[in-house]
Amino acid sequence: MLPDLNRLKVFFHIFNEQSSTAAAKKLHITQSGVSQHLKKLEEELQTELFTRVNRRLVPTAAGNKLYGIVQEFMDELEQGVRHINDGMETPSGPLRIGAPSEFGKIYLPPMFGSFRRKYPAVTMELELDEPKVLFEKVAAGKLDFAYIDILPFFMDTPGGTSAYSIEPVVREEFVLACSKEYYQARINGTDYDQLKQLDFIGYKKDLSLFRSWFRLHYDHEPQNLNLVFIADSSEAIVSAIKAGLGAGITVSHLMNREINAGEIIAIRPDEEKLQNTIACVQFKNKQPNITEKAFQEHFQLELSKNYAKLDLG
Repeated sequence: MLPDLNRLKVFFHIFNEQSSTAAAKKLHITQSGVSQHLKKLEEELQTELFTRVNRRLVPTAAGNKLYGIVQEFMDELEQGVRHINDGMETPSGPLRIGAPSEFGKIYLPPMFGSFRRKYPAVTMELELDEPKVLFEKVAAGKLDFAYIDILPFFMDTPGGTSAYSIEPVVREEFVLACSKEYYQARINGTDYDQLKQLDFIGYKKDLSLFRSWFRLHYDHEPQNLNLVFIADSSEAIVSAIKAGLGAGITVSHLMNREINAGEIIAIRPDEEKLQNTIACVQFKNKQPNITEKAFQEHFQLELSKNYAKLDLG
């Protein structure tokens, strides 16, 4: 069976650069990703392709032999792709995009629908996941770019944020809210000590959003809260809020209809807003192709025309 072509591409650049670090920069992926590709390729071929000498990766006899095979293929491929790109004036081919779960499910399919009506030769692979996972997939080259929650609390990113181009596109308000019935039964004001005693609806046992909300409004944050319901979906959190299980935090546009109807009460001690920013994230040195550029422009246009309930960045 032929080795994975992506691993052969990584091998090709390691050979040329004589360094996994330099190859990672060339490929716009992490050094650990390069090392994993090389390790798996060596396992597939059952032979060592490089030895390390004075911090340089020196090819073995097997490595030299494989390079002779791969080089001709890569040269022909590069020339062929260049010829295709020179003649390509219309977006086409696959788009691999990541997004937060609820935002991606609600907004991206109709946006892509209107985009594909203009460019029917484009297809989309949509990955819905958490910020850290999406950053990792951008870093590994598994996504062309991603719309990622840049949350209002610390989040580690592979390679550090300086390795990415991060362009804000949407700002959303995080709202602490509860049902009308729960509010009338349990909340008589917005005193810090009273509010921290409520029942809470949490996202994956994570108190970061609650602590950020309390810190914003009171300059204090609770170390523990009474989590009575835990979910991994914003839709489930909204449903639990409506069911009167307690107070939960999620983005306001998922609850606007119920808030305006008085079914859900937003708890706002003052005019300060806890905001989440969704940003378009890609590698800083990555040159987006014509299809990626066209969709990003279409995304911004659709937001400005049809999604006024979101605060655009």
